Order: sequence, then structure tokens, then C-alpha cells
Amino acid sequence: MGRGRAKAKQTKVARDLKYRTHETDFGALAKELHGEDTHRSTDVEPDDDEWSDHADPRRRTD
Repeated sequence: MGRGRAKAKQTKVARDLKYRTHETDFGALAKELHGEDTHRSTDVEPDDDEWSDHADPRRRTD
């Protein structure tokens, strides 16, 4: 019992995925799959990244 609403949602999503037209950038997809760099990366030290404040202090090696 109670599965009707969830099933209706899944059916709606499935129909949307099946019948909606998608504009896919196949060139960007090919570059990503072949490992070509699409974005300029900045050299970030491992301890200077944006998540370093959230690191476990017990695991620090300094």
C-alpha cells in the first residue's frame, strides 16, 4: 500500500526521459571521454584546497 504515488512519479520520469528531445554536445562528450582537458586547472596544493578546513586534524602529517 502507498506505492501508487511513487510508481506514478517513476512512470512520469520514464516517459519524460523517453520522449523528450535532448540537445547533446557530442563534441564536449568526446573530449571528456578521451581525457582532453576542457577547463584550465589551477595548481592547488593538497592542504590549500577548499576542503582543508574540514579535514580530520588527527590525520594531519605536519
